[in-house]
Amino acid sequence: MRFLLDPEQRAFADSLNAMLTAADTPSVVRSWSRGEHASGRALWRRVAGAGVFALAVPEAYEGLGLRPVELAVAFVELGRHAVPGPLVETVATAALLTALDDSGPAKRLLPPLASGESTATLTTGRYALDADVADVQLTMSEAELRLAPPPGHAPSTAGPHASLDPARRLFPTPTGGELLAAGPHLTAALAHALTWARLATAAQALGVGLALLDGTVAYVKQRTQFGVPIGSFQAVKHQLADAKIALEFARPLLFGAALTMDPADVAAAKVTACEAAYQTARTALQLHGAIGYTAEYDLSLWLTKARALRAAWGSPSECRATVLAVPGDVSGGGRRS
Repeated sequence: MRFLLDPEQRAFADSLNAMLTAADTPSVVRSWSRGEHASGRALWRRVAGAGVFALAVPEAYEGLGLRPVELAVAFVELGRHAVPGPLVETVATAALLTALDDSGPAKRLLPPLASGESTATLTTGRYALDADVADVQLTMSEAELRLAPPPGHAPSTAGPHASLDPARRLFPTPTGGELLAAGPHLTAALAHALTWARLATAAQALGVGLALLDGTVAYVKQRTQFGVPIGSFQAVKHQLADAKIALEFARPLLFGAALTMDPADVAAAKVTACEAAYQTARTALQLHGAIGYTAEYDLSLWLTKARALRAAWGSPSECRATVLAVPGDVSGGGRRS
């Protein structure tokens, strides 16, 4: 089976790529890492204006309908350009609110998320991504979903926790806030949100890997050793070919998962894309040499993101466990064996 984008989807990807190329995202990422959000907010509104977040919001709440394939297309480009901010978390929040039985919170919170007027973060653990800038902060604990006060309306909290990716700013999870929902039905809603979050993370990781590969290929054509470009060495060619194969293997898994939205398919796509991006990051770092370690060199913006995304929204072992789980039939006659 071949997974090929149609002309409209390719045009969508091309338009996002052109817009983000012109936006000088490395400078935006560096500002975001320092806690300076003005340029990042401006870029967020442009991304939302292109309809990216509306792809995860039903039409009833002023979105474009649930379109996971197009969302995957968009997040590949967001990863390719290392766009900062709670991108996946906003998608996960939209998916969670959509899955709730009560439409009240959805009517209130989803339209501004679709338009880009609001950003969102969602957490079930100790830390919330970009809690200092997210207008919608959802926390889940003990079968309760709460909406924390927005930044500036809550008591001051500690500074950001150290993160592998400086652009992924982690803050202690806020406590208290408005109770939006409670009960056992939240488990299914959170599982639905997790599937969308893993799909977006997989697409973002694939884009990160593709950017690392492109940048490294360009670099080895310029760097010389023994009077010739190092890209002419067989060992270098093999390393880059292995990275290319891993990324291209992840691509059909990603878009196949976007078609089915089966949790196991999405988990397989997530672990494959993230491992491919991580492998490509290691190759990129080795072939760049010492310059690849420097924070001032733009390569670092993608290297750290590849490592951080690998564990975001499910570690490789957690995703593999989801893929290998066979519900019901213990004889091995289930969908996967």
